[in-house]
Amino acid sequence: MSLVEVVRDVLRTALGAYRDQPATVRLLHRQLARLDEPLRVAIAGKVKAGKSTLLNALVGEAVAPTDAGECTKVVTWYRDGPSPRIMLYPKEGAPLPLPVVRRDGALDIGLGGVPAEHVDRLLVDWPTRSLRHTTLIDTPGVASVNADTSARTTRFLEPDDDTPTEADAVVYLMRHLHTADAEFLESFRDQGVARATSVTTVAVLSRADEIGGGRVDAMFSARSIATRYRSEPALRGLCQNVVAVAGLLAHTGRTLRQNEFAALTELAGRPRDELESALLSADRFQRVSAHPELLGRFGLFGVRLATSLIRQGTRAPNELADELVARSGLRDLQRVLATQFGERRDVLKARSALLALERVTRADDRGLGRHVDRILAGAHEFAELRLLGALRSGAVPLPKPLVADAERLLGDAGAAPTARLGLPPDARGPQLRQAALLALRQWHGHAENPVFGRRATDACRVLVRTCEGLVTES
Repeated sequence: MSLVEVVRDVLRTALGAYRDQPATVRLLHRQLARLDEPLRVAIAGKVKAGKSTLLNALVGEAVAPTDAGECTKVVTWYRDGPSPRIMLYPKEGAPLPLPVVRRDGALDIGLGGVPAEHVDRLLVDWPTRSLRHTTLIDTPGVASVNADTSARTTRFLEPDDDTPTEADAVVYLMRHLHTADAEFLESFRDQGVARATSVTTVAVLSRADEIGGGRVDAMFSARSIATRYRSEPALRGLCQNVVAVAGLLAHTGRTLRQNEFAALTELAGRPRDELESALLSADRFQRVSAHPELLGRFGLFGVRLATSLIRQGTRAPNELADELVARSGLRDLQRVLATQFGERRDVLKARSALLALERVTRADDRGLGRHVDRILAGAHEFAELRLLGALRSGAVPLPKPLVADAERLLGDAGAAPTARLGLPPDARGPQLRQAALLALRQWHGHAENPVFGRRATDACRVLVRTCEGLVTES
């Protein structure tokens, strides 16, 4: 029986045990439904980190307001739906439908006169393939001058003992590695069985195009910094990966308009010195350019890059759009989300449901607490998550060369057997089995190494179990 089915059974058993507690029954029904829903990924970060812009880039449409309006002050869910719909859920009272209004191609969301502090969440249904497997949750900026606004994000990601978190994973945006970012990630680090925040969090070096003054080569510098951050002790134990993304460029690339391409083509046709002079600063571009509106959509970096590409031979809007998205880093992020969250979808959802049930049994155990603990402690999928998190934080004293192999086997680069074994994606049959048997022999040997201490030996035994599973699958 799969882990999801095991969790489904224990939730159904809990429904019978707590049938006299309506609030608990509602919570358990929500967790049951959650097992069949898309993965929930929250987007968090400091104010003006570019959360809404990145969300729009991931969706491929301007659904999240990017100004400082009311909507940015409340937690807003974006999910796939048969037709556009916006619902406001107040902290008290019935849900309130809001009008679906688009201005200049962007969704314009208000709160219908309800004060932000009285709103629990907004739920936006939007028909799009991008949201079919992942529900994205935009959160208010942390470290805001408005303490109440920041507190809404903290409460959502780090709820009290009676309320489980509703996000399965987190994408955390930062402009650079600031103490406040590390402190925030540390503040909602899970403690205890099956909880490994580093495995459920990806950090994004957002607004990466601003590095190096927005030069055309800014993304090369940003990717280099992201690579260095991946090995920073302050971040390794708090997130699984760090990716550099120019969110504005990614969003504009996915929503490029014909008139914008025409304006960029006209700019690219001007003398190079004249254009470079206009792009010395945002103020100067707005003063001297015939197309100042491009700045809000592309930024200085985007205008420089787009005109350079057109000069080099890009002749159609779709070609330019593809190139802008490719250079923005968005596809790197999408690959990371697919391999590190998407391929682990069932495990992350099962984990969320069990953590919710654990909170219930902690307050009122009706004979299910030990059963929940056994699943959390005994399921190999959770053992892998815990070990991966421990390896990333440096808590397991394995020799450094073994750590990289161990992290790969545990699914750090993807949960597919080929990724775990370091093989090409098209590897099949005998090649898979041979690699799995070799890894099994190696980790059996490490587990018997008398030099290793207890923690290292226990880690090796988890990896032996992983290798046995890979042998069986091959």
